[in-house]
Amino acid sequence: MRVKRCKMQNDKFEFCSLQSAFCIPRRGFILLELIVVLFLITLIMGIALVFFANFLPSSRLDATVRNISSTIKHARSLARINNQRQIVTIDLDTKQYGIEGREIKDIPADIGVRIIDPMSGEIFQDKYHFVLHVAGNIEGGTIIVWNAKKSISIQPDPIVGAVIIK
Repeated sequence: MRVKRCKMQNDKFEFCSLQSAFCIPRRGFILLELIVVLFLITLIMGIALVFFANFLPSSRLDATVRNISSTIKHARSLARINNQRQIVTIDLDTKQYGIEGREIKDIPADIGVRIIDPMSGEIFQDKYHFVLHVAGNIEGGTIIVWNAKKSISIQPDPIVGAVIIK
């Protein structure tokens, strides 16, 4: 049975058979239209998944650097407010850091950390202490945080006490 397009009634096309006099109103979508739409949705989702999969490790590294930096800044503020020196400890073996006597935070497993101390050189293991004095200055070296794609350094200014991220 061959079908041809007939006139449009009530915003819907009707299809008529050449061999019969009746028209069949068209409702819904044909299978080919549904397959094309599903293919396009799958293609777009695949591209988005690849983009976000590459974005996640980088954002985790940035968040870790911001957290370590803010912990040092918080310890500096506590030292000035409480008029008592504060110590920030970074445990390179267990990948943890925090202000002594306060909450300890974890560093994600896929992120590496090392310290470049001005006196001792590069440090990859053990605990390293940053001492924040009441005057606002900091004793400690540069923290290098990295993942498979990029590396970021956290440099505390020993005189002013500012924390610089590069």
